[in-house]
Amino acid sequence: MPELESIIDQKQPIAFLTALLRKRIISGSLLFTGIEGVGKKTAAIAFAAAYNCLNRKFVDFSNNKEKNFTKTSDQNMTLSGCGLCRSCKKIESDSHPDIITVKPAGFFIKIDQIRSLCGTLAMKPYEARLRVVIISNAQSMNPEAANALLKVLEEPPEHTIFILTAAQASDLLPTVRSRCRQIIFSPISKKNIAVFLVEKYRINRDDATIVAALANGSISKAISLSRTDWVKQRRWLLNASGLNHPESLSSRPISFSLAFAEKLLRKKELLQDSLQLLKFWLRDLIIYRYCSEKVINSDLTEELKYASEHISDASILAKIEAVRSAQKNIQLNANLRLTLETMVIKFAKNYDKRLS
Repeated sequence: MPELESIIDQKQPIAFLTALLRKRIISGSLLFTGIEGVGKKTAAIAFAAAYNCLNRKFVDFSNNKEKNFTKTSDQNMTLSGCGLCRSCKKIESDSHPDIITVKPAGFFIKIDQIRSLCGTLAMKPYEARLRVVIISNAQSMNPEAANALLKVLEEPPEHTIFILTAAQASDLLPTVRSRCRQIIFSPISKKNIAVFLVEKYRINRDDATIVAALANGSISKAISLSRTDWVKQRRWLLNASGLNHPESLSSRPISFSLAFAEKLLRKKELLQDSLQLLKFWLRDLIIYRYCSEKVINSDLTEELKYASEHISDASILAKIEAVRSAQKNIQLNANLRLTLETMVIKFAKNYDKRLS
């Protein structure tokens, strides 16, 4: 059962949600913002479970003792779903009729999904004290869907709260975000991600430290990376792309670049993480020059030093843009082979006229 206290490095969001729970305050619409994998969806589900728990009680997490609901003065206490009642079990199994999640159908949340939601909201909650509508990746709503949602946000049904999640508020229509109270979820610290990986997944401490750096503040990204042999994958990426020896890129036969694109294509399940690792490496080539202690690939400083001395800032930035463009095109369901081949060809281009 998700608990608010299990979410890492989010003291302010948890304090705010706990205050709502203690005071039984219903705020019409909330907007949770932050990068993927920092606990936005988990917090929304935990809030829904706590508010609707049939055995709702305060739990003192400092000594794991249950306390009377009326004792609201103890600051060490918070509300938590019991995980045992009918409501909690339904929420945990994603079968509660009044905890509604709307997420992208493909790449977008479409107007038909919002219309269907509005039809459901026209009826009273079936059994919940508080109906919770979670709109995940709200930035993916197309304009028609966003405008349809706006109408219900302006006049929300009774006993209903909306929780929208997005990477950043600016991705939403101004009219939508102006009707929501924003709660910002921060990236999780490298230290706490590493501790989480060691304790939860029994990962070697040294490996966990590097994975935590590569995760860039995201627990879900850290878990994804930890499930593959990230060391071997990163080594292959750098060697096959030639980004560890950038001075040789422009002279390599085009067949080498296309072969790299073909191998990326064969590992579709690793593609997004692979592109992110390439982008981190390119970022480090610039960071190393000015603040070497802040590089992500801290275990490869000798290689970073060599590569950064053999590539210009302009070339690095152009290659970063090539990766970003590929990531965007993949999200838009563009032709995958063409996208990857375009990216690797841009890698091979020499953007430094002094080295031409």
